[in-house]
Amino acid sequence: MLLSEIWIYPVKSLGGIRQKKAHVKEEGLQYDRRWMIVDEKGKFLTQRVNANMALLDVEIFDKGLMISHRLQVGNQILVPFESISRQTIQVKVWDDIVLARTVCDQADKWLSSQLGKNVRIVEMSEHSLRKMDPAYTGKEAKVSFADDFPYLLISEGSLQDLNSRLEQPVTMNRFRPNFIISGTEPFAEDSWKKIRIGQVEFIVAKPCERCVMVSIDPETGQKSSEPLKTLATYRKVDKNIFFGQNLVSLQNGILLEGDEIVITDQDYQKPK
Repeated sequence: MLLSEIWIYPVKSLGGIRQKKAHVKEEGLQYDRRWMIVDEKGKFLTQRVNANMALLDVEIFDKGLMISHRLQVGNQILVPFESISRQTIQVKVWDDIVLARTVCDQADKWLSSQLGKNVRIVEMSEHSLRKMDPAYTGKEAKVSFADDFPYLLISEGSLQDLNSRLEQPVTMNRFRPNFIISGTEPFAEDSWKKIRIGQVEFIVAKPCERCVMVSIDPETGQKSSEPLKTLATYRKVDKNIFFGQNLVSLQNGILLEGDEIVITDQDYQKPK
């Protein structure tokens, strides 16, 4: 089993970036979901409520993040690493209230024009602290602006199984994983409790609950009923639909594309 792809999503709900090498930190991979777009009340925005976010791509440059509109060449804005507006505000991501820092008024205006409402982009600062529920991991851990957990893993086999049931196959970026794994049977990851990727060990904390966001085409921003409709036929437990596994790291370290995956603890009673 190998780590076939590594992905980060610097701005929550905007485009992802594939990396050959990544820095593992407690709250997530370096740069992963360290920025977030919020409305006038400080509440987070995602593609669930504004599908136009799917059309905004992100690149990392020396001086900051370049956000660009995929369908409009030259329509872009630089979000500097060195905050210009530098105002500390309270923001809300799900049920959590977190201190965050504003970044750049010019970027706020550009994003507002792209998304059709007044928004701001904020970043986690040295004073930002968002804690996870220790019930899932046995320890208290930090998390970035990700929905629940610092890391998400999905196997290529699981996606292939899903696509075998769909009239139109979907790509992995629908599900926004950090780690894509090759060399497993479909849903083998359901039975893992702890794994080691390269030299870094992770707790496999819980299955990832999926929502309508996976039914937004990341290339066009268009919504449909799939693949959520099909997933509900065989990946639904009670009222929740699961696809992928949430992880928590047990130490910091460096990961490389192609690193070996070793299962260090497994629950053989879990269904695959």
